[in-house]
Amino acid sequence: MDPIAFNIFGLPIAWYGIFIATGMMVGIILASYTSKLKNVNYDELLNIILIAFPIAIIGARAYYVVFEFDQYRDNLIQVFNIRQGGLAIHGGVIFGMLAALIYTRYKKENLMQFADVAAPSIIIGQAIGRWGNFFNSEAHGGPVTQTFISKFPNFIQKGMLIDGVYYHPTFLYESMWNVMVCLILIYLLTKTFKKGTVFFTYIGLYSIGRFFIEGLRTDSLMFVGIRVAQLISLAGIALWIIFLAINYKRKTLE
Repeated sequence: MDPIAFNIFGLPIAWYGIFIATGMMVGIILASYTSKLKNVNYDELLNIILIAFPIAIIGARAYYVVFEFDQYRDNLIQVFNIRQGGLAIHGGVIFGMLAALIYTRYKKENLMQFADVAAPSIIIGQAIGRWGNFFNSEAHGGPVTQTFISKFPNFIQKGMLIDGVYYHPTFLYESMWNVMVCLILIYLLTKTFKKGTVFFTYIGLYSIGRFFIEGLRTDSLMFVGIRVAQLISLAGIALWIIFLAINYKRKTLE
């Protein structure tokens, strides 16, 4: 696939950036709806998003570079070049939430009430952003047969044919999983739960899908022979379970 969508005055515009920007815009639009479900101040939520998003991009890049530093050691300026990919979602979520935490503490607001209504926006942004990986021919899985890939639409088959070999479209698996999780989160917002439940459910459900999909990928970030994303996913699942268990116990005690 051609990673360049078009040129403006000689400046190439990459599909990767287009999908990231589109994911952000769709997320902002969705947040205008989800904020009404919980009667959360949308203007304040928008302030948090506009502060957290650029920090999340920086965090996503920093996270990736830390684990792939060898490829930048001889050309450090490339650390700032994200046109060819190299953004780790886990780093983005961690840094983005830290920025949101600092802001809400400063404003004396409850972070979780905003995190709950933002969770569907975050994961729909991830679902859309994964298509940037498709155009960069990255975030795919191992080799598959032509018979297997023939089950997918022709444009997917074409994009997953890299150097004469067909690969698992793991970007598509994750994108579809994320859309499903987004719908579940929106449904949960229509119900009454303790603050933080929807956000931690996002962490848990996304982590479940990511753990299994990551096992198919060929470009995982590694640490002492372990896939970092799988390790973080296990931690995310554990946090979700702990959150639910603690709040269930509190409920029964009440």
